[in-house]
Amino acid sequence: MSSPAAAARYSGAAPANPRSRVILASLVGTTIEFYDFYVYATAAVLVFPHLFFPAGNPTTALLASFAIFGAAMVARPLGAIFFGHLGDKRGRKITLVGALLTMGIATFLIGCLPTYPSVGWFAPLFLVILRLAQGFALGGEWSGAALVATENAPEGKRAVFGTFPQLGAPIGFIIANGLFLVIAWLLPSEDPTRPSDAFLAWGWRIPFLFSAVMVIVGLWVRLHLVESAAFEKTVNSGKVQKVPLAAAFKLHWRELILGTFYMLATYVLFYLMTTFSLSYGRAAVDAKLPGLGYNYTTFVMMMIFGVIFFGIFTLVSGPYADRHGRRKTLIWVTLGIILFGLLWVPMLSAGTIGVVAWLVLGFTLMGLTFGPMGALLPELFPANVRYTGSGVSYNVSSILGAAVAPFIAVALWSYGGGSPFYVGLYLSAMAVLTLIALLLGKETKHVDIEA
Repeated sequence: MSSPAAAARYSGAAPANPRSRVILASLVGTTIEFYDFYVYATAAVLVFPHLFFPAGNPTTALLASFAIFGAAMVARPLGAIFFGHLGDKRGRKITLVGALLTMGIATFLIGCLPTYPSVGWFAPLFLVILRLAQGFALGGEWSGAALVATENAPEGKRAVFGTFPQLGAPIGFIIANGLFLVIAWLLPSEDPTRPSDAFLAWGWRIPFLFSAVMVIVGLWVRLHLVESAAFEKTVNSGKVQKVPLAAAFKLHWRELILGTFYMLATYVLFYLMTTFSLSYGRAAVDAKLPGLGYNYTTFVMMMIFGVIFFGIFTLVSGPYADRHGRRKTLIWVTLGIILFGLLWVPMLSAGTIGVVAWLVLGFTLMGLTFGPMGALLPELFPANVRYTGSGVSYNVSSILGAAVAPFIAVALWSYGGGSPFYVGLYLSAMAVLTLIALLLGKETKHVDIEA
């Protein structure tokens, strides 16, 4: 129940957020958060195996780097619980500001870390701590941004507005990797399998330090938000839960489980296309663990081209999901992901045209599956546990999907002797689980977002 003080704070009519402010606030924050995450993901492939672990087996160093990458996913549900509790009791605005600050500070400090040759095992220890802070912050970011978008959306356009926080993923990817490309171009390497000495000495730190500028912009936008009508109605009606997490598990456990599996295929596809693909694309054809043999610049340019389709089809998915329903849209897209996983070998064996087609198709499916989630997951829960419920589902799925996906992919890549067949099969298997969840679930496009 809400306190009298809380009710007094939110008495009266809720001032509406202008649509432009809603779009910008939901987009800018997730862009920054995903930028920070992609900067780490890129460094996990290019830099950290060389600087934060002892010299030796490069495959072991890469797996260790991915293990730290995955550690953040474990922290994300904890962040979802913490920020969800604040968001459902104190409001969306203050929670979003806190999540953004936490993420920005952690990312900036990664850019200041000493390396293994300087401090030994303290280097990966500090990296783990800051990576956990990144994951903790991202656990509270997405659901808050999705709620800002959907709880302020015009009638019949929740899925359209829900795509704007989702757009932060492709935009953040392009900014982060574009910045790494510029730095790599300014600090070129003569060895295509390894960054230059200057890049490893200091160039890699620039994208992490640059995040401070982006965070300042994001904070300015979010501090101008007002609370949504859905949250104010919850406060004024005395429905604020003392412990939102307990209420979500007690009253909405089915939705928590379904929401977690709705996101599973999305997460696996997301991290295979953005993290594993960078390792596989850059690995030499004649290496112990062979790959496609592209140099870093060429392959990242190909990825950025694919990510453009990610952004386009994220936007396309919104109007389609508003018209035809979230569940129907995602069932068809998930069937496409299953088929896509089975086509990895023939597509990746068809030369550069096949690789580009693989990237375009994978990122197109990513946009189509990721876009509707901005509306679907919040719609599963009532307003008094919506921040917690949607955040827990989204981020528990990150453990089942994203935390282990790069690690499993490298293991399956090694098991297949350099063939990506088993990696694609793994994607298809996870998509089957998502399909089952969608078939068991119900359509949510007509739910009352203020209830």
